[in-house]
Amino acid sequence: MRLTVRVKPNARSSALQRQDDGSWSAQLRAPPEDGKANAELIDLVARHFGCRKAQVSIKSGASGRIKLVHIDID
Repeated sequence: MRLTVRVKPNARSSALQRQDDGSWSAQLRAPPEDGKANAELIDLVARHFGCRKAQVSIKSGASGRIKLVHIDID
């Protein structure tokens, strides 16, 4: 499964929401430095979809606000 996620770092709370156009919006508490926001995004997606963090990866956009996230579903 692939998700297009628009990320907002340094938010007050972490949340993952589906948008009307089929993309996703993620608010992350972590700052966008040293991969902290990306790690939190992977954790948030894994918890939301009930899978392991190892099954979630960022395929593109690791340093940008719009990311393509891949979930490897067995």
